[in-house]
Amino acid sequence: MIVALGNDHAGYPLKDGVLQILRSLGVQVIDHGSYDAEPVDFPDIARLVCDSVLTGQAQRGIMVCGTGVGASIAANKIPGIRAAVCHDIYSAHQCVEHDDVNVMCLGAQIVGPTVAAAYIETFLKAEFSTEEHFRRRVAKLAELERANYNPR
Repeated sequence: MIVALGNDHAGYPLKDGVLQILRSLGVQVIDHGSYDAEPVDFPDIARLVCDSVLTGQAQRGIMVCGTGVGASIAANKIPGIRAAVCHDIYSAHQCVEHDDVNVMCLGAQIVGPTVAAAYIETFLKAEFSTEEHFRRRVAKLAELERANYNPR
């Protein structure tokens, strides 16, 4: 598996741990930075990670920022990306199995490397369900992306 990895400056302290986790799992990594603790805007990094997923260069993406929330918001603005903040084991597999999530977002200020390892391994091993109701719901998410949404 190939994973696109991105982080901002707040996620940088967890980055080495995430890289070690991915390598220990035999995962190839496309590292989109950041590469130090200098401030960087997470939407710029999210675009790089998501582009790798959408073009097929990577099967999944992982974003690390302070809480995971900003990275998730940025990634979810890109059509075709379904990103989720995962700060527990259940969310890490359920988001893939039920919602076909392709980008996991972690908060370096929330979890440490040991806990992140369990979440990442769970996320990468999860597969989208073949059950019709989950596939129907994900198709409706794609419809929302294509629509010019106007509140009723």
